[in-house]
Amino acid sequence: MSRVPLDRVCIVMMSAVGDVVHVLPVLTALKRHHPAMHVTWVLQPGPAGLVRGHPMVDEIVLFDRRADLQGFFDLRRTLAGRRFDLVINLQVYLKAGIITGMTHAPVKLGFDWARARDGNWLFTTHRIAPHPMQHVQDQYLEFCDWLEVPHQPVRWDLGPWDDAERTAQRAFLARFDRPIAPIVVATSKPEKDWLPERWAAVCDALWHDFGLQPVLVGARSPREVHAERVILEGSRAPVHSALGQGGLRGLVGILEGAALVLSPDTGPLHITVALDRPVVSLIAYSNPKRVGPYRTFGDLMIDAYGDPGEDYPISMENRPGRMPRITVRDVLEKVERWRTAYGADYARTTPSA
Repeated sequence: MSRVPLDRVCIVMMSAVGDVVHVLPVLTALKRHHPAMHVTWVLQPGPAGLVRGHPMVDEIVLFDRRADLQGFFDLRRTLAGRRFDLVINLQVYLKAGIITGMTHAPVKLGFDWARARDGNWLFTTHRIAPHPMQHVQDQYLEFCDWLEVPHQPVRWDLGPWDDAERTAQRAFLARFDRPIAPIVVATSKPEKDWLPERWAAVCDALWHDFGLQPVLVGARSPREVHAERVILEGSRAPVHSALGQGGLRGLVGILEGAALVLSPDTGPLHITVALDRPVVSLIAYSNPKRVGPYRTFGDLMIDAYGDPGEDYPISMENRPGRMPRITVRDVLEKVERWRTAYGADYARTTPSA
């Protein structure tokens, strides 16, 4: 038995692809504990594309933040007729609090006072216990602890989940005669991006020295398009660009079919970890102890956030201007580590069915 009824549960986590990925183990744990649970998830349209169709998600209610106040009015109207046993507010900002306040449930569970920003705790009826800062994934799993719901093993169940997605994945991979190495060329914040001319040099080495096919992945924002141009013009290897192809679900198929992924701190990094694919992560702006790859592939992480020998605490402090510290040699040393430690298991062009 859980601490409260779990027949009808609403999850409030609306934005940021990486955070949406971190919510999934909470959801899978709750469903594993109470399979009859009906889950409604309030999401913005962008990240909704990642989990629409997920076998554990029964209903997605869209919140269009671009509609300004009208978006809140529309959502309030949608939620007015719904009643829940439990609302889980996993987002600490004011907009999440306002939306939590619109829901109807006897238990609205959120973060403790110290971690809830913008007075977010005012909109909840119950709060998880105070806890020292830890990895975002473990922080979300604290909600399972409060509910007295076991959450091990941690599962995301994010991979291709129907025949159409698997067919699209195989068609994409079939065009290459060597294993692919997707490169996430940019993030939501310029401070977290790596220099595209250095990615070009890495692409050359991936092709010529490691027998991998470089594939550029992401959307087609101005910064991503700029990075694409610099990389394609600067590399001597036959780099393939898949920017803007297939949306988030298409990206899942590409990443799951990869031998190795290379990514700064952004949502696709966490998708890759959820898919159990090796990833060379380049982290300098955000605290890697809080947002780095979760419990796996830490030996492939490049930590330019801390100074040499620094034992920094887990915190939300950002350190701008450090991504240029990461050199091409740093990245290629991690690729060599991948080849030695993981290459025999992951260097294939198609995942198992």
